[in-house]
Amino acid sequence: MTTSAIHLLLLTDLVADLPVAVRLQRLVGSLRAYFGCEAVALLKLDGEHLRPVAMAGLASDALGRRFAVTDHPRLAAILQRRGVLCFHHDSALPDPYDGLIAERAGEPLPVHDCMGMALDLEGERWGVITLDALQVGAFDVRAQRELGELACAIEAAVRVTRLEAEIRGLRLSGGAMQANAQVPREEHDFVGQSGAITQLLHELQVVADSELPVLLLGETGVGKELCAHRLHRLSRRAGKPLIHVNCAALPESLAESELFGHVRGAFSGAVSDRPGRFEAAEGGTLFLDEVGELPLSIQAKLLRTLQNGEIQRLGADRPRRVNVRVIAATNRSLREHVRDGTFRADLYHRLSVYPVPIPPLRERGNDVLLLAGGFLELNRARLGLRSLRLSAAAEEALRHYRWPGNVRELEHVISRAALKAVIRGADRKDIVTLETDMLDLDALEAPAGAPAACATAAAPLLSMHQIVEASQRQAIRQALALHQDNWAAAARQLGLDASNLHKLARRVGLKA
Repeated sequence: MTTSAIHLLLLTDLVADLPVAVRLQRLVGSLRAYFGCEAVALLKLDGEHLRPVAMAGLASDALGRRFAVTDHPRLAAILQRRGVLCFHHDSALPDPYDGLIAERAGEPLPVHDCMGMALDLEGERWGVITLDALQVGAFDVRAQRELGELACAIEAAVRVTRLEAEIRGLRLSGGAMQANAQVPREEHDFVGQSGAITQLLHELQVVADSELPVLLLGETGVGKELCAHRLHRLSRRAGKPLIHVNCAALPESLAESELFGHVRGAFSGAVSDRPGRFEAAEGGTLFLDEVGELPLSIQAKLLRTLQNGEIQRLGADRPRRVNVRVIAATNRSLREHVRDGTFRADLYHRLSVYPVPIPPLRERGNDVLLLAGGFLELNRARLGLRSLRLSAAAEEALRHYRWPGNVRELEHVISRAALKAVIRGADRKDIVTLETDMLDLDALEAPAGAPAACATAAAPLLSMHQIVEASQRQAIRQALALHQDNWAAAARQLGLDASNLHKLARRVGLKA
């Protein structure tokens, strides 16, 4: 293929009606074929990190990684200059894709050539494109010149995708974006390409501008807080505060004061007037996390605010007007709590004007590997490792695990496995590969239908009482681990009253 042919191919894709991800993937695939190299990556600059948006020839988890510029001197050098920068086989600078080239997954990169180029949009640095070839001398003077000649076509492809995103945002907002509204950014807060997450992001984009109350529904760890932040950022209230309230952490005696404020002398210790969270969110958004934990007495006051747009500080004589959008979230079935009388039906209907179910990780397919890639890079930098990756068997185990704790549990599994690898003596200068046994997934959830482990002849026989207590201890530990030592959440998962769970934990020796 000639330079003219690759130019024509890239320009043809520019005018074709293609989804953003497909357009950029075709771009890197065409460049990889033209230069005959092993890997090409297109990375967008997000603050202090470079985020892959399209790549060809790299490991499947690489698309979910975030490369800190300060940790990767090659990427930093490419960013700092205009034009093509080539790193020959004798370069002493570490390669950010060490262990991630698909053809040599898990192996140290042999001597090879690498070149890259910074990309600009509207006079600002947008990101970089990088190419890696395992053949020494592949990126000679001619190859570097040709990449430089393709800069305009590459930047044009990026510019088209950005314009398409802006046009979609205008259409969704009825063509009248507010002066202070932000153009919808690319989905960097949610990592994933599954149909489930794509549908969720589209739904959030549409409802963000509606001003309707939204009820986020999902299991613990699925990303309800990320959804709330995204709704706020894409709404007309983006320039105003987003106030987060964890309803599960509000003591009943202080809940009213925290939400609605109080006046001086309203109760013992109220030495001055104090605004509540609603007033702090004036003009913006109030995010009520774990709204199902609110006491009934507070639910009635919250309903009044949603109906009339008024609050009344504790101890005050007159109400105050507030202009706040409410987004609520819960991992509980509020319908069931309405039936058993612990949640008001009228408040439920007010909050759930537009319910948004968030898919659990087990329904997101290969997204688990993209998310794992982000956590791998985070722990690689945290532990000072040359490279951190998953074995093929470990990737398969992640795909098939049920993930009751969802993304939060995945983060803990990867972090724990990385620490285990170091504790077992992994050399920080080598490529560290996490194997299945380091993930401890079997200890968290046995496969369905798997036979129970038999006691060995050398193991002492236990009484039925001891076996039951050991099982109870294991169940409590797992529930606490999944809910970050939140006893109330662990009790709900185990189907127990919180006070009974504390009693049980003391009985089986988990609490003093």
